[in-house]
Amino acid sequence: MAIFELKLPKMGESVAEATITSWLKEVGDTIELDEAIVEIATDKVDSEVPSEVEGKLIEILYQQDDVVAVGETIAIIEIAGENSEEVKTETKKVDETPIEAKEVEKTIEKAVEIISTPISKTSDAGKFYSPLVRNIAQTENISMQELETISGTGKEGRVTKDDIISYIENRGKSTQKEAASIKVETPPVTEKVIEKTVSKAMPISVNGGDEIIEMSRMGKLIAKHMVDSVQTSAHVQSFIEIDVTNIVKWRAKVKDAFLQREGEKLTFTPILMHAIAATIKKYPMINIALNGDTIIKKKNINLGMAAALPDGNLIVPVIKNADQLNLVGMTKAVNDLATRARNNALKPDDIQGGTYTVTNVGSFGSVMGTPIINQPQVAILALGAIRKVPAVIETPDGDFIGIRQKMFVSHSYDHRVVNGALGGMFIKTLKETLEAWDLNQDF
Repeated sequence: MAIFELKLPKMGESVAEATITSWLKEVGDTIELDEAIVEIATDKVDSEVPSEVEGKLIEILYQQDDVVAVGETIAIIEIAGENSEEVKTETKKVDETPIEAKEVEKTIEKAVEIISTPISKTSDAGKFYSPLVRNIAQTENISMQELETISGTGKEGRVTKDDIISYIENRGKSTQKEAASIKVETPPVTEKVIEKTVSKAMPISVNGGDEIIEMSRMGKLIAKHMVDSVQTSAHVQSFIEIDVTNIVKWRAKVKDAFLQREGEKLTFTPILMHAIAATIKKYPMINIALNGDTIIKKKNINLGMAAALPDGNLIVPVIKNADQLNLVGMTKAVNDLATRARNNALKPDDIQGGTYTVTNVGSFGSVMGTPIINQPQVAILALGAIRKVPAVIETPDGDFIGIRQKMFVSHSYDHRVVNGALGGMFIKTLKETLEAWDLNQDF
C-alpha cells in the first residue's frame, strides 16, 4: 500500500493560510479521484479541496476551525497498488506561537484604536484567531479587547465562526450589570478622535413594518473593500462614446458559425475584452499597482471581469495573460468564468492576481457608470449599454444623419499615478480600435 499526503493547495499569491470549515469525508471512507474531501475558507473566498488520487482516507491531521498554512499536509490517503512502497510522511502542525500584534500609531487616541485597529492573529494573551474570525470581527468593529471576552467552543478554546456570529446576534442584549462590569478607560474626546469617528454610520430608526436584513459575509467584505478604495485612491473619470455598428453587424454575421465551430456563444463581452487587453499593452502604465510611494509595473495583463453571483453580490474572476489570447480563447475564458461564477464554482486562484478590471454596467441597462477602482489596481473600465441612436455620418459627399449602434465607456483611474492625458488617451485608442473593426475578418 502506498501513502499519499493531501496538502493544502496554493490559492493565489496573497493567500498564505486557510481555515478548515468542514470535512466532507471521514476516516475509513473511500475517496474517488477529484472528489471533494474538505471545505476551506480564506479571507477572500470559500472553496473545496479535491483529492488528487483514489484510495481510502486513513488519517485527518487538522480539525474543523483549525488554521492551516498553504503546503501543509492535512490528510493521509492510502492508495491500493501492487509493489508499491510506503511513503514516509512527516506532518507538521501550524506553528501556534503567539505573534506580536502590530504597533499602532502613538498619535491616535486609545478610543480610536479600539474602533479602527485591525484584529491581529493573536491577542496579548496568546489567543489565536482564524482569518475568517478576524475578518468578521473587523467588519463588525469588534476590537481585540472585546474579541478576547468571547468564549470559544473550538479546539483549545478557539473562537469559531459560529461563536462570533452568535456573539454579534446577541450583542447589546446583555444586562446593565454585565455591561457595567466591563470598564474601558478612554481619554478625553479630541479633534483627532472626532475626525476618525465621523465616518461611522449614524443610528437609523426602525419602524414596526420595516424588515431587517443581515448582510452576508461576502457583502460586508465587498462593502469594506469599496470604502477602503474610495479612501485610498483619488478617483477621476473620463467618458467617451464609441460607434460599435461594425462590431454589431460582424457578430450577427458570424455568431452561428462561431457556435457551430467552437461550441461557444459569441457575445459582445469577449470582443470588447480582447480589444481592451490589446489597448493595455499599448499603455503599460495603466497596468500598474501603487505600494506607498513605489509604482509596481505589472508584467502580465490579467483582466478582472466583474460578474454577478446568484445572491446579487459581485465577484471579479480574472482572465490570466489576457493579451496572449485570440478571440476564440478569450470567448472560452469569459464564458467559463461567467458560468462558474453563476454556479458558485470558482476556485480561489480564479479571483487572484488581477491587474485591470472591466465591469459591464450595460448588462443591467445602464448607459454609463462611474465604477470604484478594485484595489490595488489603479484603473477600471465600465461598459455601457449598446443603443441605437441617430448620429451624424461624415462622407466625401457631405454629412447626413443615420442610425448607428453606440455605447459609452467610463474610465475611472487613480489620479495619484494616472493623469488625465494617459486616462483619456487610453479610451481614445480603445475607441479607434473598435470603430476600425473589419466586417470581413474571420474569427
